[in-house]
Amino acid sequence: MSKKETDKDILVAHIIKGIEEVKGQNIEILDLRELENTVCDYFIICDGTSNTQVNAIVNSIQKTVSKSLKEKAWHIEGTENAEWILMDYVHIVVHVFQKQIREFYDIEGLWGDAKTVKIETTY
Repeated sequence: MSKKETDKDILVAHIIKGIEEVKGQNIEILDLRELENTVCDYFIICDGTSNTQVNAIVNSIQKTVSKSLKEKAWHIEGTENAEWILMDYVHIVVHVFQKQIREFYDIEGLWGDAKTVKIETTY
């Protein structure tokens, strides 16, 4: 495994930790590396129960990644209404949804060819 791959794995782990810190739900990792014409290597998708929790998840991810890895998201959008916030870490894109918005857009369905890992949470 190259250093670049290891760095991505470490970033994924810290993003998941940030989500779990504030009880983000239904966490999934979509591995897009074997698909053609993808914009990144991984999608990490989760949902929160309200716009307050969606914002809290995003803030927790930012804090966890920044503190541990000294990295910032390249771009973040969707914070105005916090129904779907996208965090772009270049090789990893994080989608934080409110549950009903996630069901409506069904990113997992659109990227059905991707390998998917569900993260089991204990809360």
